[in-house]
Amino acid sequence: MVKKVQIGKTDLYVTPVGLGANAVGGQNMYPNITDETGKNVVKAAIENEMDFIDTAFSYGKGHSEELIGEVLKETGKRQDVVLATKGAHIYKGDQTIKTNDPKFLKETVDASLQRLQTDYIDLFYIHHPDEETPKDEAVGALKELKDEGKIRAIGVSNFSIEQLKEANKDGYVDVIQDHYNLLNREAEDELFPFALENNISFVPFFPFASGVLAGKYTKDTTFDDFRKDMPHLEGDAFVENLEKVDKLRNLANARETEVANLVLAWYLSQEVIDVVIPGAKRPEQVKNNLKTLDVQLSAEEKEEISQIFMKK
Repeated sequence: MVKKVQIGKTDLYVTPVGLGANAVGGQNMYPNITDETGKNVVKAAIENEMDFIDTAFSYGKGHSEELIGEVLKETGKRQDVVLATKGAHIYKGDQTIKTNDPKFLKETVDASLQRLQTDYIDLFYIHHPDEETPKDEAVGALKELKDEGKIRAIGVSNFSIEQLKEANKDGYVDVIQDHYNLLNREAEDELFPFALENNISFVPFFPFASGVLAGKYTKDTTFDDFRKDMPHLEGDAFVENLEKVDKLRNLANARETEVANLVLAWYLSQEVIDVVIPGAKRPEQVKNNLKTLDVQLSAEEKEEISQIFMKK
């Protein structure tokens, strides 16, 4: 039986390793994925007691939510899963508009409820900040939805420290999700301390830095999707990052575990992080990610990993 953790100050308790579902129905990000495989990934998560699923409207423009909703309906497992989703996007032709307008947020939550085939969302995030809306007003709209029982917890994503402070003016923010991994540790400077001080749980996205920290790439690896233009996967930076991962591999081999599990265990050793949400394109990746729960790092190992990826 896996010990569950509380997400910050919420009443949500989950297995510490969840599923980031951007490859479930997210053909706008991964053109080669199929609906069938996406649904099988969600089923594998549920079958293996991975009970935290993180999606968003922007993953396939609602399609990820639809596929997850179908699986939960087919399996009858809605009550066993903690669902997180996000909204802030309006798509008009080739144009993408981001808005935090309170009226829009309430409408987008209702639309997500329909796609997910549920009457409540456990954790709803404002996916991206806009330039116009006062952030405490946007969060205030979510607080009204929380009071109505449509959502159980409030999150924000991609917010700067200033935006997070404004959003949490009334103390309503439960979770912040932001870019953080061993190659990008900027969140440690300001977001982590503020989150800890205010009992806000931090959920890192891109935990594997688009795959390089999973230990599966070589210098000959090429990309044909959104990863192909990422600086840390190009040229000298890519080679340097692979060298760091090789040092990590030596430590993983000594522990008889995989690089990916070592990386996820390091994140979970951070006080501000309660749960991680690595993505998966195949059911076996779900099972491999769950092996992280068997990895307990010593203080020395945590420091060794930190030193390999020390911020410059």
